[in-house]
Amino acid sequence: MKAELIFTGTELLLGHILNTHAQYLGAKLSGMGIEVDLNTTVGDNRETMIDVLRQALDRSSLIIITGGLGPTTDDITVEVVAEVFGLPLILDQVSLKAIKRIFQSRSAIMPESNVKQAYFPRGAIILPNNVGTAPGAILEIGNKIVMMLPGPPHELTYMFEDAVTPYLAGKTGGSEVIRYRVFKLTGISESAVQDLLKDLGGQGNPGIAYMAKPGEIQVRISARGADSGQADALLADFAGKVRSRVEKYIFACDEAVLEELVGKLLLERGLSIGVAESCTGGLIAARLTDIPGSSAYFKGGVVSYSNEMKNRVLGVDIKILDSFGAVSRETAEAMAAGVRAGTGADLGLAVTGIAGPAGGTAAKPRGLVYVALAAGDITICRGHHFPGIRMAVRQGTVNASLNMVRQYLLDKA
Repeated sequence: MKAELIFTGTELLLGHILNTHAQYLGAKLSGMGIEVDLNTTVGDNRETMIDVLRQALDRSSLIIITGGLGPTTDDITVEVVAEVFGLPLILDQVSLKAIKRIFQSRSAIMPESNVKQAYFPRGAIILPNNVGTAPGAILEIGNKIVMMLPGPPHELTYMFEDAVTPYLAGKTGGSEVIRYRVFKLTGISESAVQDLLKDLGGQGNPGIAYMAKPGEIQVRISARGADSGQADALLADFAGKVRSRVEKYIFACDEAVLEELVGKLLLERGLSIGVAESCTGGLIAARLTDIPGSSAYFKGGVVSYSNEMKNRVLGVDIKILDSFGAVSRETAEAMAAGVRAGTGADLGLAVTGIAGPAGGTAAKPRGLVYVALAAGDITICRGHHFPGIRMAVRQGTVNASLNMVRQYLLDKA
């Protein structure tokens, strides 16, 4: 089954609202073996919407339209679908009663304009909305399926899980199964990753796709099979080949959140951590404390940009700073030891580097970062050279730093 998604709303085109539906629906549909071939965003213009829907019907068997199911004059999705198929709009009394009950539960009188939300093209399957006033609908015409889903994310998510998923499961029972694996990498450029994997193919089955984010490259592997067993076997074999080539750059897989993994490991080991940051300016501490309950293992952090702060607060010997410089293995190790002692944490994590765009030299180029971890009687320090702009260097440093902690804690199991 080939799917096409149409997102309606002038506010999307103007950038006033972030379109989270594309990511959500794409992931859900692909997991069911339904390929999404095209996404289109269209404003609240009747003629344009009609053209977009007609073109979609020529290309795809499943069209999902989001938004435009409200009570106002610019909510025209249902009217457009009815016009394209030449169908009359019929008042659904069950939906109307449900909308009235919602207003009654709020001790409010339903405005007359909300009656509009209970009208649907003749023959439509109505999808109740138990978290909002806009019911959805499914229209089956020949071999085409058109779905109309509400725009508010919590309403769309509820309706998709409650009604759309079981409906589509019945339509795709004999379809192929698609499985995915995502490797998240840092410390390497997108082109360099592709060079490492180029002989493994790209668009076939299994296939590889790449996505670049600041400080991170995602390698997505997909495998198709007649059933889950075949797809899983193909994925496992191919993922093993990919992993063996990029292992040293991987910091997380699939939906795993690195700071969450680190926090869980710290709790399991009964250990605490303190951080000293120079080039990242507090980003590591922010990521660690994004996790609820992080106060159980995060002692605190120091942002020490100047040499004076490194010396006075972290206790880095001025001779080390004068001899080796702020961006050096020696300084990073001293910072890690200093923050560990200063916070009383079991682990001291420190980073120092040149995020750019200025400040680099031939000996110490932009993107050079040292990450150090002081734990027990040992101190681990690694040098990295992160590609990209300032944000990419900083985010890459955070990923590499937290991954160093993760690897250390896993070795302590």
